[in-house]
Amino acid sequence: MSHAPASAAPSSRTRLVLAFLAVYVLWGSTYVAIRHAVETLPPFLMAGTRFVTAGVLVLAWCRLRGEGGASARQWRNAAIAGAFLMMVSNGLVCWAEQRVDSSLAALLVATVPLWMMLLDWIRSGGARPSAWTAIGVTVGIGGVVLLVWPGEGGVNVDVFGALALVCATLSWSVGSLFTRTADLPRSMMLATGMQMLCGGVLQLAVAAVRGEFSTFDASRVTFDSVASLVYLLVAGSLIGFTAYVYLLRHTTPARAATYAFVNPIVAMILGAWLDGDPLTPRRVGGAAVIVLGVLLVIAFRARASRASAPLART
Repeated sequence: MSHAPASAAPSSRTRLVLAFLAVYVLWGSTYVAIRHAVETLPPFLMAGTRFVTAGVLVLAWCRLRGEGGASARQWRNAAIAGAFLMMVSNGLVCWAEQRVDSSLAALLVATVPLWMMLLDWIRSGGARPSAWTAIGVTVGIGGVVLLVWPGEGGVNVDVFGALALVCATLSWSVGSLFTRTADLPRSMMLATGMQMLCGGVLQLAVAAVRGEFSTFDASRVTFDSVASLVYLLVAGSLIGFTAYVYLLRHTTPARAATYAFVNPIVAMILGAWLDGDPLTPRRVGGAAVIVLGVLLVIAFRARASRASAPLART
């Protein structure tokens, strides 16, 4: 009996590492997939189809496993989270990638940790960031500035696309912090499926308002866009989003948000390989600075968290 806690700890650490790998690598690749998907698919219609399908599949799986249902209050909270995370944040990213390349989209989304740190600090009962956490976030943001600053080796920024991405990051941060304290089902999978289904329905509603259904021409859709949509459904929604919800419940907001520093590197490499995006010395240098910021945030937040109980609701 005395060996049970010791054997449980490595299992928990393994799940945590796998969850980080999923949001680091898979979500980094989704920026390239989104750009290919919206080449011939309307952005909100594509995203809504993705999340409604994923939500239905996850909820069906939960029902087969015999997991409990949800109250009206929990469905309301799932709809609120879905509105922030899917309808606004993901929807704006998909719209913006019609105007900016996938590398730039991932780079601008790297401001998520800063928003989350500030929002978590100012909310009632929020955690004040340590000095090293703040330094790590600042270093990471400095890497982003190095990458997008005008000049040789920089990128041309579409103003409206950039503004949409900034709004998307703020909405994602608010939604992420909301899910940490909102009344949602104890089952992580059930809560995830509810949020994806509600968010996808709201995205389809936005698509209807924007006239995407009436202007959609199926004959123009390419195999590349359809394949990208399927990849987004499986890698981004079913695996990636589930891993992210797991991280929100088992680690701090600052550590969970560090994926936004790694995603640009993955997106930049894949963008250069698959789409010929420029891989300049400045971009490589900025990526190195971003990695340093990630290491600082993870190392010192992990050291500080050893003295406190983990936030777990599953």
